Amino acid sequence: MFATPLIRTATSRTACTARAAAWNAARLLSSTPAMNSTEPSTRRAAFEAKLKEVPSLADFVTSGTQPSQLSLEESLELDEPTSPAAAIVARKKKNHVRLPEWLKTDIPVGSDYNRIKKDLRGLKLHTVCEEAKCPNVGECWGGNETGTATATIMLMGDTCTRGCRFCAVKTSKTPPPLDPDEPENTAEAISRWGLDYVVLTSVDRDDLADGGAAHFAKTVQLIKQKNPKILVECLTGDYQGDLACVDHVAQSGLDVYAHNIETVEALTPYVRDRRAKYRQSLAVLKRAKEAQPMLLTKTSIMLGCGEKDEEVEQALRDLREHNVDVVTLGQYMRPTKKHMKVSEYVHPDKFAHWEKVAKEMGFAYVASGPLVRSSYKAAEFYIKHQVLQKQAAAAAGAPLSA
Repeated sequence: MFATPLIRTATSRTACTARAAAWNAARLLSSTPAMNSTEPSTRRAAFEAKLKEVPSLADFVTSGTQPSQLSLEESLELDEPTSPAAAIVARKKKNHVRLPEWLKTDIPVGSDYNRIKKDLRGLKLHTVCEEAKCPNVGECWGGNETGTATATIMLMGDTCTRGCRFCAVKTSKTPPPLDPDEPENTAEAISRWGLDYVVLTSVDRDDLADGGAAHFAKTVQLIKQKNPKILVECLTGDYQGDLACVDHVAQSGLDVYAHNIETVEALTPYVRDRRAKYRQSLAVLKRAKEAQPMLLTKTSIMLGCGEKDEEVEQALRDLREHNVDVVTLGQYMRPTKKHMKVSEYVHPDKFAHWEKVAKEMGFAYVASGPLVRSSYKAAEFYIKHQVLQKQAAAAAGAPLSA
């Protein structure tokens, strides 16, 4: 049933080619000097005879039979690209790899989801859930069996001064100035939602003298003033290695200090912004625990960037050596075509393997799976329990465990 359009196309090309040849022949004849008075009529007769050899447009459209049938191979050849640009498009389609089933998620819905989104717009707040296109936004904002909805608020605007190759957040060397009302608005929104655990993160602000540490600390303090029982996790940048800034945030009253190493050491220059250093990130995590021993420290690693197994294992060892309590491992997913390509869609069995390895190394908690992100709410439910245990132990005068 699909051969007829292809045959007509081929016949049309044949007809057009023949007509073009006839016109060219006529031009050549007309350009030759006349030898006698009968030459013009002879040329006209030859041209008319040539045209009669080719089907007219009316004959071609109405005819039920075609001069020649194409073979199956010839028909398929007509579907091949006819230009370099078309060939590139066809090759990309041929090499396209479908997203594995385990990475597909439902469209976010629910009353909690809609309420949180409305409040965010009204208070001009940003969330990393939206800016970084997190696949778990529906689950986290909508709540699950724990009954707790979680949104990760992104402080200091939606424009970052760095340009990591995996991140969908906007970048600029000169982002807008800080909103002085943001700490109060954030605290107000969180108290309105009735959450018992909240995650604060931020863009990198290398344009600020303290990287925004004071802004971060003020937000935490206002949240705690409105609700002292709420648990606060802060996912910060590296402050360009300025440990005084780390101290400022760590001592602001938060409960969990998170900073992501993102990838293994060998891939850090390729995956992250050139100003981000693997060892510098480890130093931030170590210093946070030193500044406030009651803190839980937390980090995250993306898989599927081209890392080797031995490199992942070494990264986990490095984290434990720096006294990190919690680690999450998730699949890197390319946000746009402008970003770093996915090297591999890691199978869930591999994530289960790394969860087992990390637990054996002594991490207090490990969340490992294709859709796990650094602010994944399954980890927050467990961390809440851990924080409360530490607080109870401190109140009773018992020694704190690492």
